Formats: sequence, C-alpha cells, structure tokens
Amino acid sequence: MGKHDVVIFKPYPFKKGQKMNIEHGPRKGDWEVVDVTDQKVTLRCPVSFREFQWNRFCYFVEERKGVIWPK
Repeated sequence: MGKHDVVIFKPYPFKKGQKMNIEHGPRKGDWEVVDVTDQKVTLRCPVSFREFQWNRFCYFVEERKGVIWPK
C-alpha cells in the first residue's frame, strides 16, 4: 500500500442563525439557516424570505470574515 494525496469531505455542521453564501449550483446565493435536523436543513432567502427544506448537502470549503451579506 502506497501513500497518496486524498481529499476528505465532511458534512458541514450547520447551526441555526448562520448566514451563508453558496457560490455555485442551483442553490447559489445568500441564505440563512432556519432549522437543522440530522437529515434536513431549512434555509431562508434574506431577500424574498422564502424558506426551503433540503437534505443536508453542503461541505465546508472556507470561512471568510467581514463579508457583506446579503449582496
């Protein structure tokens, strides 16, 4: 067995009240975490205030400080 570079992905540990921005994909844009369960996350758009519940889907990439939100 040789050594290799391996990319590790872990589900993001959402917390109620978090502000987030998804940069790519069908859910891209600014969101606020409204509710979290073991299987689902509910996000609210800060502009339209519409809420959506999805299976947990995000993986942590980076955290930025001092970002203007919503854009």
